[in-house]
Amino acid sequence: MEKTFAGYPALSETERKEVFLIALAGFQKRNAGCITRGMTDPELAELIASHLGIFGGSCGPERMSVIYQGSGLKIWGGRHVVNHCIERPLFQGGATIATAREVFEIGDPENAQLKLL
Repeated sequence: MEKTFAGYPALSETERKEVFLIALAGFQKRNAGCITRGMTDPELAELIASHLGIFGGSCGPERMSVIYQGSGLKIWGGRHVVNHCIERPLFQGGATIATAREVFEIGDPENAQLKLL
């Protein structure tokens, strides 16, 4: 099993998605119209940054520790108390945008690629 910060096991893809959804809780409902019509990368980055805000996070018993920051579109998470000063974010910049497109099924109106069925 791959180890990460301080010997903690790496998160599974399901756990990484859980961290992402905690950080962006309410994003889909708040931006339903924009998601339906699609957004360019700069538009999506602006909405994500606005949603994440300057700095925030959440944790609790039996919950993932999640920290997020709008600047740089950074999201940290783990089963342990996350230290954003010395740990690398799970999602940052373009990876955050790509994950949002995948998770929330957000199209890019500038992409001429047809959606596969």
